[in-house]
Amino acid sequence: MLHKVRIAGLTMDPASNTPIIILKSEEHDQAIPIWIGLLEATSIASALQDIKYERPMTHDLFKNFSDTLHISITKVEVCDLKDSTFYARIYFVSKDNNFDIDARPSDAIALALRFNAPIYVEDAVMQQSKISDGEAEVLDTSEEGKKWADYLENLSPDDFGKYKV
Repeated sequence: MLHKVRIAGLTMDPASNTPIIILKSEEHDQAIPIWIGLLEATSIASALQDIKYERPMTHDLFKNFSDTLHISITKVEVCDLKDSTFYARIYFVSKDNNFDIDARPSDAIALALRFNAPIYVEDAVMQQSKISDGEAEVLDTSEEGKKWADYLENLSPDDFGKYKV
């Protein structure tokens, strides 16, 4: 089963200064944090804020190329989570055929925004991302690991600015 999500915000991991995109289910309050690259975060933020550059950035270039070939994106899915790595698929449609390709979630989301395509998360990924009631197990017992565990435990959607990187 697929869960439709929206982008609840972008933030920075205070421990590593790595951008995090927060996807939130439209059906319930579950939020999924996905660590992404700085360039992808910038691309997502520029699309959310409708910032246009003089020359096309990579995701804009891909959109222009796809438009020229009359190919559009119908949806993107965050479809798997293995060893703390998220996987995504982008679903395309053209006049001749439909196809899908593997992608990093950050690229899939950046493109979905440019194509006004919905973003979905597979149920298994939602379940794996869910923090169970009670204490979470902290595997990294270093001081930095404890700080990170505290940060994640207290994370709420209100903590995020409106699409700021």
